[in-house]
Amino acid sequence: MYHAKELTVSTRGRGFTDITGEVRRAVTESGARQGLCTVFLHHTSASLLLCENADPDVRRDLESFFARLVKDGDPLFVHDAEGPDDMPAHVRTVLTQNSLSIPVKDGDVDLGTWQGVYVWEHRTSPHRRRVTVSVVG
Repeated sequence: MYHAKELTVSTRGRGFTDITGEVRRAVTESGARQGLCTVFLHHTSASLLLCENADPDVRRDLESFFARLVKDGDPLFVHDAEGPDDMPAHVRTVLTQNSLSIPVKDGDVDLGTWQGVYVWEHRTSPHRRRVTVSVVG
C-alpha cells in the first residue's frame, strides 16, 4: 500500500519547527503496520532534521555552529537576490538534507527515544514550507 499526505509548515524564521506529531498522524492515517515513511521537504532554503528532542540546547548549538560556518552577508556569495541570508540558506540546505527515511513499526514511526523530526528554517523571515509524508507498507 501507498499513502501520501502533504503538510504545510509555518516557520517563525530561522530555527526549528517540530513536525514529529504531524508525521506520526500521517503514518497512523496510512493504516500501515510495517513499512517505510519518507518525509520530503520541497524547498532549497530549509531542511529536515532528525534530532535530539529532549534538550533544546542541542538545536541552539546546531544553529550557533551553522551561523559560524555559513555567515549571512558573506562577500564570497554572489547570489543575494532575496537578501544577505539568501545564499547562506542554500548552502545550509546542501550541507544538511531535504529527505528523511524512517521505519514504520507497529503502526508508528520507529524513532529512537530522544529523536524528533524538525523543519530547519534557514531564512531569517517566516515562511510556509511544503512537506510530503509518504508511507509504503
